[in-house]
Amino acid sequence: MQSVDEKTKSSYQRFFKEEVKCYGVKSAAVGKVAKKYFKEIGQESNTVKAARADKTGKAGKAGKEDKANKKEVFFLCEELLESDYCEEAFIAFEWAYLVRKDYSEDDFPMFERWIEKYVNNWAKCDTLCNHAVGSFIEQFPAYVENLKAWTKSDNRWLRRAAAVSLVLPARRGNFLSDIFKIADHLLKDEDDLVRKGYGWMLKEASKPHQQEVFEYVMKNKKEMPRTALRYAIEKLPEDLRARAMEKDS
Repeated sequence: MQSVDEKTKSSYQRFFKEEVKCYGVKSAAVGKVAKKYFKEIGQESNTVKAARADKTGKAGKAGKEDKANKKEVFFLCEELLESDYCEEAFIAFEWAYLVRKDYSEDDFPMFERWIEKYVNNWAKCDTLCNHAVGSFIEQFPAYVENLKAWTKSDNRWLRRAAAVSLVLPARRGNFLSDIFKIADHLLKDEDDLVRKGYGWMLKEASKPHQQEVFEYVMKNKKEMPRTALRYAIEKLPEDLRARAMEKDS
């Protein structure tokens, strides 16, 4: 594999407490591979459609660009995820996001299963949930209730996913009441990566909702672990951060 870099491979592990499998390909190179082969999936899908049209004598409508078939994409994603390599998971989750315009409610159980079966570090969790799952929730907002159910899971990645799936919607100012409820459920979680996950969610929510997040932090700071607290207040003005970090006498 031409893009494999031994230095990248040897340094990759330091970002994780658990052991991870990786080839040692830099993120930018993986992104290029994902885009290149996603385009080829679309071209192949159009070739198949054209062949079927020739057989049936029915001409298909010509599209402005090659479009990948969602069912085929998800099948290929699953094939990539089976390897457990981080780079292949990144490609799979990027492809899943690229077909977001074709999402349907039937896709949610698959995303949930992917987290349970294939996600085993924070990078995989965030790559899938920030984009594909977050986009799904924005299209089908009723499923935010499923994220709240994830907060009660024994699976640490589902609990982190409950928060990080709302990172981008939070940045856009959406789901504020749901964000606070998810933070409530995860408030005293003992897992450091879950704490960082909901702290990150609150940090993003603080950008459009500074006062509301500050008030939430002040109300809960006695019980909120310091790790989550520091993440949550990172983007607040210095004076508010200082007040949030003050220890009650």
